[in-house]
Amino acid sequence: MSKFKRIGVLTSGGDAPGMNAAVRAVTRLGIHKGIEVYGIYNGYQGLMEGQVKRLGERDVSYIINRGGTMLYTARSEEFKTKEGIAKAVEQAKTLGLDGIVTIGGDGTFRGAVDLTDAGVPCIGIPGTIDNDIGSTEMTIGYDTAMNTIVQLVDKLRDTGESHARCNVVEVMGREAGDIALNTPIAVGAVAAIITELPTDYETLFAKMIAARKNGKRNFIVILCEGMGKNYGEELCKTIEERTGIEARFARPAHIQRGGSPTLRDRVLATQMGCAAVESLVSGQMKKVVCLRDNSIITMDIHEALFLDKILKNTITQDEIETIPPNTLYDLRRIVADRQAYKSYLNYIINHMAL
Repeated sequence: MSKFKRIGVLTSGGDAPGMNAAVRAVTRLGIHKGIEVYGIYNGYQGLMEGQVKRLGERDVSYIINRGGTMLYTARSEEFKTKEGIAKAVEQAKTLGLDGIVTIGGDGTFRGAVDLTDAGVPCIGIPGTIDNDIGSTEMTIGYDTAMNTIVQLVDKLRDTGESHARCNVVEVMGREAGDIALNTPIAVGAVAAIITELPTDYETLFAKMIAARKNGKRNFIVILCEGMGKNYGEELCKTIEERTGIEARFARPAHIQRGGSPTLRDRVLATQMGCAAVESLVSGQMKKVVCLRDNSIITMDIHEALFLDKILKNTITQDEIETIPPNTLYDLRRIVADRQAYKSYLNYIINHMAL
């Protein structure tokens, strides 16, 4: 018999479409296995303050189609302190929680490590539209965000075609260019501009001028928000100066986080929620659920965090020296494969455009 009789589930950091589907899966599979499931509201801040409610089957009815998170979410500076972690652990023990499923990004995973180290077993589920979690090929919310952008850009193209304009569209993703590399293919953009790969502006402008002479009226450029706050506006000015083509800037911003999750996000979130419960009841902790090669697997959460740092080039030499050589090789291979795939997507964009 599993020692897990009562578990909690929380969402933390930025919300993402599909989080509700994950909460639903954790709740219903947990109940099926005879486990009491408690929803923790407002992330780690809510855990510290005891904002919890026992969830039944009906509490999670009709949420699989809803965006956002029924448990709400918050970022907590207090939880990052030793005192905050101690308060969260005390609340978890008072509530009798045997483990917690945490849904969110890398900050959420770091919190899960702190809780597990302090005696509260946790397992993480990657939920962020940015898809900037290196351990998984796809995060919950990513597919929905891309579909939202495609719909918005399709509408922009209608007016851009009418007025013979170039539309520069800034998408979310922070420093990660995953959204900005996939959506251009789907909308027929002429370029994807991201922090991870260089852009040959001279070639881009020359192509735009040639295409305009050949009758092309509308141009779409997708820009990752990590390029900087005013980068899009300045790029529009440069396009007009260098090509003579009128350019308009659009920032969909948090619209990208909202909306009903796609089928893919609903299924992925459900699979990950079930895997998280199965992992907890089998005694696994300090794990993160991942999608790898079309299979749902779990990965050591420390390795997952190291993988993120390698991907984002923020890992220190001291941290590298703590990783076993074989593990370090595997992590670097995963990062290299991911970077190669991004280069391939950029190649497609550059050769399909115009």
